[in-house]
Amino acid sequence: MTTYVLIPGAASDSWYWHLLAAELRARGHDVVTPDLPCDDDSAGLSEYADVVVDAIGDRGDLVVVAQSFGGFTAPLVCERVPVGLLVLLTAMVPSPGEPPGAWWANTGWEAARREQDERDGRAPDDDTALFLHDVPPELTAEAMRRGRGQSATPFAEPWPLDAWPSVPTRFLLCRDDRFFPAEFMRRVVAERLGTVPDEIGGGHSVALSRPGELADRLEAYRAVTNGHAGT
Repeated sequence: MTTYVLIPGAASDSWYWHLLAAELRARGHDVVTPDLPCDDDSAGLSEYADVVVDAIGDRGDLVVVAQSFGGFTAPLVCERVPVGLLVLLTAMVPSPGEPPGAWWANTGWEAARREQDERDGRAPDDDTALFLHDVPPELTAEAMRRGRGQSATPFAEPWPLDAWPSVPTRFLLCRDDRFFPAEFMRRVVAERLGTVPDEIGGGHSVALSRPGELADRLEAYRAVTNGHAGT
């Protein structure tokens, strides 16, 4: 049985994954959705990885999926437990020694976001339009109600790995993402992973807007990896 380990982004929790988790369980898989200590100022990236590793326990046949800021935690997990596949879902891709707080300037994110906002006509303070524009209204309301605080502590720490972990890695960007615009992410993935990302429709919160389609993509990745058809 495959275990999918779903790592959320900043200021988020396991609820974000609840629809995708249901889809994957219905297909016969185990799913682990740890809640990271995002509002704990004493917790950094190492502690985030600790939480994920503890939640995995002695499970095997692991597929790790990391969304957004989860891209800084997932590779640390892959260094500590045997992972068969890492999927970065519209995620930040760190460089060795780079603090997450420096990622924005290092990648040119601010200019890319500003250009995307101008194309969309989005007001600067409209977070619903930024993160949840294609999510059903009832889920949008619940997501906003469940928002958590995000400590700055992990953003100040250098990413501790010297290189990307030796694990098959796929990147899945969201073509309608307003927070990490698609053109921007294509460039970041090419520069930092040396690969061409795969693409899916939907915005930054694709696990809420298209859980079935996302599950299909993850299952296709798993099948290819298990069949040794390359990643």
